[in-house]
Amino acid sequence: MFEILNQDTFFRLAQGLKVTLELSFISVLISLVGGVFFGILMHSKNKFLYAFCRFMLEFVRIMPLIVWLFVVHFGLAKWFGWHLSALGSSVIVFSIWGVFEMMDLVRSSLASIPKHQYESGLSLGFNKFEVYLFIIIPLSLRRLLPMSINLFTRIIKSTSVIYLIGGIELIKVGQQVIELNLFQNSYTAFVIYGLILLIYFVLCYPLSVYSKFLEKKWS
Repeated sequence: MFEILNQDTFFRLAQGLKVTLELSFISVLISLVGGVFFGILMHSKNKFLYAFCRFMLEFVRIMPLIVWLFVVHFGLAKWFGWHLSALGSSVIVFSIWGVFEMMDLVRSSLASIPKHQYESGLSLGFNKFEVYLFIIIPLSLRRLLPMSINLFTRIIKSTSVIYLIGGIELIKVGQQVIELNLFQNSYTAFVIYGLILLIYFVLCYPLSVYSKFLEKKWS
């Protein structure tokens, strides 16, 4: 039953896991930087910027990720003559999705800071930039960090759909291993998918536990 778990299988799964982690890391990094920038813009008093950010957030949320992947990989790439790999298309889609989801988390974190914190900072002689830098941002990080970690785990888990556009990530590699060994071992699918489930659990569960720990600690 477990003879499928040989050196070649682990090597191939490791290659797929590498692609999953690369996509996750790049998407999370871009989401973090872009989300903070747009979240601050959305929290500003400018109605036009708020309306634009809100529209983009809803526009991104309303479409399933797989539809975005098809649109970018098979639609926009062909329309503009781009030669995008499955990984390149996935980075674009997951980064856009992550940026606007992170933006909303940043906005809600900033909005949750009581007004008197701003007033206290100004009364101490700080200007608006210093109030944000030394008071508002440190306070909002306590609210933002647990939520952002949850977003990052969602990004990691959602990368599994890129095999539908030809991405050779963990799930796709697992399918290839199953197809090669299915006739030799009838338990191949159970063993391989069980191992993949365990890998995702090891990746995401510690982040989820840490998020809950921070939430309780800073509540």
